[in-house]
Amino acid sequence: MASHLDLEEQEQLDQLKHFWRTYGNLITGLLIAAAAAVAATNGWQYWQRTQSAKASALYDEVERAVQAGDLARAEQGLGDARERYGSTLFAQQAALLVAQAAADKGKPDTAKEALAWVADKASDEGYQAVARLRLAALHVEAKAYDEALKQLNAEMPAAFAALAADRRGDIYNLQGKKSEAKAEYTKAWQGLEERTDYRRLVEVKLTALGVDPKTLGKPEGGGAKS
Repeated sequence: MASHLDLEEQEQLDQLKHFWRTYGNLITGLLIAAAAAVAATNGWQYWQRTQSAKASALYDEVERAVQAGDLARAEQGLGDARERYGSTLFAQQAALLVAQAAADKGKPDTAKEALAWVADKASDEGYQAVARLRLAALHVEAKAYDEALKQLNAEMPAAFAALAADRRGDIYNLQGKKSEAKAEYTKAWQGLEERTDYRRLVEVKLTALGVDPKTLGKPEGGGAKS
């Protein structure tokens, strides 16, 4: 029985990995757009602006290293950025970039370390939220579901609430907790704007669990925009 459950969980996990590989660019674009919106709302602090030119140069260095496939040089550049300009958005962007490159190269520990730094130390809550969502995805791949939920249950800006709910739904679905998964997917569906591709993806997940999205109402105090 345990072996059967393990095989079923692995199959679901493989399906989830395929989902994120297929729609990763779309979802990452949504995350960055949401983070940019939060960053624009928060604005730059004066001391960030005074260091932005140097921090930007280091970010460009990290980006070139990543594009060249030189992860070691990218990590070194990130280390310099964290040490000298750790409070700037450029350093946080560099950490997200290195984390993605490390994950792509099969180095999840390096990716997790970079993301954990952003989640804990970033000066902007939007980038913290992006880091937590990506960190949760890595924990899911490692079947560390409690750690993933810990990241997703952390306080996030409202713009990320639906994305976090969708991830929680994925985790509960993998654990066989169908009722909890339905509840989280419902939150995600209600929190996303109508006619968006991401919302349609959540609809597919709800339908697979036997829920007709047409029967779902808007949450109290608002809901998906038309």
